[in-house]
Formats: sequence, structure tokens, C-alpha cells
Amino acid sequence: MAFRRKVAETPLTTQDVDAAVPPSLRVAGAYSWRILLVVALVGVVIFVIAQLKDIAVPFMIAILVAALLVPFVNFLVRHRWPKALAVALAMVATIAIVGGLIFVIVQQIRSGYPDLQKRSLVAYEDFKDFLATSPLQLDDAQIQAYIDQAFAAIQKDSQALLSGALSVGTTAGHVLAGLLLVLFATLFILIDGKGIWGWIVRLFPRRSRAALDGSGKAGWVTLTTFVKVQIFVAAVDAIGIGVGAWILGLVFGGFPLVIPIAIAVFLGSFIPVVGAVLTGAIAVFVALVYLGPFPALLMVGIVLLVQQVEGHILQPLVMGSAVKVHPLAVVFAVAAGSFLAGIPGALFAVPVIAVANVMVKYIAAGSWKTNPNPKPKDVLPDA
Repeated sequence: MAFRRKVAETPLTTQDVDAAVPPSLRVAGAYSWRILLVVALVGVVIFVIAQLKDIAVPFMIAILVAALLVPFVNFLVRHRWPKALAVALAMVATIAIVGGLIFVIVQQIRSGYPDLQKRSLVAYEDFKDFLATSPLQLDDAQIQAYIDQAFAAIQKDSQALLSGALSVGTTAGHVLAGLLLVLFATLFILIDGKGIWGWIVRLFPRRSRAALDGSGKAGWVTLTTFVKVQIFVAAVDAIGIGVGAWILGLVFGGFPLVIPIAIAVFLGSFIPVVGAVLTGAIAVFVALVYLGPFPALLMVGIVLLVQQVEGHILQPLVMGSAVKVHPLAVVFAVAAGSFLAGIPGALFAVPVIAVANVMVKYIAAGSWKTNPNPKPKDVLPDA
């Protein structure tokens, strides 16, 4: 009987398995699990912020306000003002300016609302008569049905936006608590912002502190520049649309509510891409009600012209140097922020993307090894 000699099989090692996998697949796998890890981390952060939105939103607003006020406080301190007095002046001035803007809006709307309501009803009746006598031959029931469909579509599409707005404060108590959190957070950032950041850095391992500290400073430079430039862009939008409405009033016999419209455009412009357009629509509506269809079309042209100037001149030349984020990325960031968190998401989308972009590039380039204290000239050109 013949016995066949059994040959022992050599076990495969990890190196043998890796060598059998194509290099392209190994690279794709390495990228895949890292991307999944980053996505999971971002998802956890978004979930935590969503659960703590009543705290997170006021704190992020406070960071934006502080980014505007810190250079002012530092300017006063450099000119031998006591820091406490400089911080107090910055806080009081901010409260006075914001309160004054809100007071002007409320006062102007209260005085002009009754006449606006009457004019709106007259314009609505004229519009129904026009539709009834036009080739469309629409009766009241058909017009009302179309209006109901339009309102239903608006409510459906704006549900996320409204829920985000309500998430900031559904009651007067929530609004008051949010305002107090904003004031206290802003005050402490102005008083001891460096100490707070130093405490956060010390929570991380010692080897990563230098990179984190430098990236945070680079992100802060970008954030302060963004806030100052955004105020400038918002002022241009408000002045452009407000002056356009005022000129139409001179030509066609008076344009009411010009000041509150300009202020609304200024505040709305802090939401990139859509803010100034939505608030500019208020000016178009007022022009339609008070002046008629042709002036309303001119007002539409003014709003679009201002937006074109902003989009093709201000954004590339001014805002581009502040955030270095492609306009397409801005559009998608605002859309994603609106979907996830409504108005707060649209407001914070661009600064968050801009700061994250600068911090990641700063760490990836190893700039923290040679430039631990970045200045605007060191960060913005390469951001």
C-alpha cells in the first residue's frame, strides 16, 4: 500500500495578505475608514449641539459678538484704557446699538402698519379684479384655492426654517434666558478669553497642544475678519436697497418704511446668499402695495442689482480674502445648515466652515512648528 507524503502548508502572514490586495484597494480602504471616522465624529458633535441647542446657540452668538468686540477692546487697552472700562464700554455700546435698531424697527412698523394693512387689502382686491378680467378668467373660489395651495407649499418648505427659529426660544422665557447667556458669555470672553482658550487646550494631550493652540489662533483671526467683513457687506446691502427704495419714493410719490426695510436687510444679510434676498422681498411687497406693479418691478431690479454687486464684487474681493471658501461651498453650507438647524444653522454655517478650513490647513501644513502665533497676514492669504 502506497502512502502519499503530505506536504505541510505554510500559513499565510499578514504581509502576504497585504501583498495580495491591490495597492489601489488598500489606499481606498485606508481612506474609507478614516472618512467614516470623521463623519461619525461630526455626527456626534452635531447631535450633542442639537440636544444642547438652548445653550449652544447663545454661546455661538456670543463668540461672533466677541470676535467683533475683542479688537475694539484691545484697541482701547493699547491706548491706556483700563481693561474693565474698555469691556464695559464695548458691552454698553453693543447693547445700545442693537436695542436702538430694534426700537426703530418696532416704532416705524407700529406707525405704518395700519396704513399698510389698508393698502394691502385694496391691492389684493385690485389683483383679484385683474385676474377675473384677464384671459385667465379666475373667480374668487379659484383664486382662494391657489392662495391656499401657495400657503401650504410655503409652510411645508419653511418648516425646518421656522423650527430652527423657534428652537432659539419658543417663549419669552427662553428668549430672555438666551439673551442673558449671550451677554454673560460675551462678557467673560472679553475679560478672559485667552484664559478660557488656554484651559481648553490643556484638556488635550501635551504633544498636541501646540498644534491645537496655533490652529485655534488661526481660526480666531479668520473669524474676526469674517465678522468685520460681513458687517461691511450687510451695510452695503442695506444702503443699496434702502437708497433704491428712497429714490423710487421720490419718483413715484413716497415709499414708506424705508428705514425699517434697510435695517431688516442689514440684519438679514448676516445669513449669506438668502438673507438679503428674503428681506429685499419686503421692499418689493411694499412697493407693489403702495406704488404699483411697475415700481415693484423696478424694486426687484434694484434688489437683484445689489445682490449682483455683492456676489460678483464684494464676495470675491472682500469676503473671499476673509474666509477663502468657494461660493458653491457657501451655498451648500447654508442649505445644509438651514436643513439641520433652521435660521441658526444658516447663520453659523459659513463661519464654522471657514474656521474649520483654516484650522485643518494650519495643522496639516505644520505651520504650528514655525508660526505658533499667526497674524492675519500669515493666515488669510493661504487659508
